[in-house]
Amino acid sequence: MDEFGYLELDKKGAKLLFQVFTDREETRSIAVASNSPFDEWGQTFVDPRLSQAIIERLTFKGNIIYTGTDSCRFAQNQAEQAARAAQNNK
Repeated sequence: MDEFGYLELDKKGAKLLFQVFTDREETRSIAVASNSPFDEWGQTFVDPRLSQAIIERLTFKGNIIYTGTDSCRFAQNQAEQAARAAQNNK
């Protein structure tokens, strides 16, 4: 899942997503990418208890990789633009 936490989920959508995570817990992998720290997920899931339960499902026996707050897409775009500019200046 990419851009997790970008859009708010209504209570029904959050419950359905929770059910997916619960069904996959300890049986299948789930990869989630988010620019939002866990303490902001309550805004995405509206219900703080449900948010906490989802975080617990995702993090239990999982690997959390912090990549910082800089956008990888933005950095890649900047590098590509610099390379094009360098190429055009030759």
